Amino acid sequence: MPPPNPLRIAIIGQGAIGPRHTSAVLDVPSASLACIVDPHPPSASAALKYNCPVYASVDEMLQDASVHVDAAIVCTPNHTHVELSKQLLQAGIHVLCEKPICTDIASGLELIQCAKETNRTLLIGHHRRFNPFVVALKQHLPSLGRLIAINGLWTLYKPASYFDPPTDWRRSSSTGGPILINLIHEIDLLHYWYGPIMRVYAEPTLKQRGFDAEEGAAVTLRFQSGMVGTFLLSDAVPSPHSFEAGTGENPIVPPTGRDFHRVFGEKGSFSVPDMTRWDYGEGERDWRREMQATRLEVPEMRVPFVEQVEHFVRVVRGEEEPRCDGEEGFRAVMVCEAVKRSMREGRPVDIARKEKA
Repeated sequence: MPPPNPLRIAIIGQGAIGPRHTSAVLDVPSASLACIVDPHPPSASAALKYNCPVYASVDEMLQDASVHVDAAIVCTPNHTHVELSKQLLQAGIHVLCEKPICTDIASGLELIQCAKETNRTLLIGHHRRFNPFVVALKQHLPSLGRLIAINGLWTLYKPASYFDPPTDWRRSSSTGGPILINLIHEIDLLHYWYGPIMRVYAEPTLKQRGFDAEEGAAVTLRFQSGMVGTFLLSDAVPSPHSFEAGTGENPIVPPTGRDFHRVFGEKGSFSVPDMTRWDYGEGERDWRREMQATRLEVPEMRVPFVEQVEHFVRVVRGEEEPRCDGEEGFRAVMVCEAVKRSMREGRPVDIARKEKA
């Protein structure tokens, strides 16, 4: 039997993250680049190098009968994700939507329902689930015994140009800010590793830029399992401690190899990305005894965006279950909304559970 035809994928948006998705599609034999959509003239002009049709809007793409699109990757500004994804799903196109799935709870629920009604795939672009450091930690967690606590960091400095037009939507607390742009990645990883977060309490960091959006937060977390944790977030401090710098995954962030995550279990503790386990071996657990350190080897990193596209193709073809569907992506938004509410109201906020249908 001949192999199936490549999945024809449109890339919606060529801003900060769009080119990485485009390169990933080009690197996957089971996918092909159908077209690119971007209303911003400089981005659209840059996309011409891919030798595919370029459109100014999804409407224009859908009206062109000469282009055949099976699936699309939506990587536009946060506040446009829901409407564009719904439009594509209703046109019969499978969607991989960049995180966050939405910027408010109601619209996120509408998008999830739209995917069900159209019987089309909706995945959310939490690509870090494909990172080898992430996978290695998840596989190692059972050996730590009952998990007691975690500590995480995402701290770096974004330059002024990051907030310039046409991406000045990043200045607004409703559409941008490091909670919706960055912490949401961390929350998804915490869900992937440790299960649902049930309660948060957050305090905002001091502001320096004068924008509406927050610049960071100190967050305490309680998980459904009973485990507790803390997380420190800031996009306005010079620091080597972040997922991007620690793992070297993002080419625009110079690697540091510094730890950004620690987990503490009854049998030992573990840190990422040095992948070092500390415990007492087979002996008695006693703070007066010398501990031993063991380093876990991590496979060579493939590009997580490439693995995500491969996964997208397999899910659309019915060969694999979604690793992060719309409801998984929505759970992360609910936690981020709770963090924001906690900062506004100065109190802990419980997170309602949403069971899968």
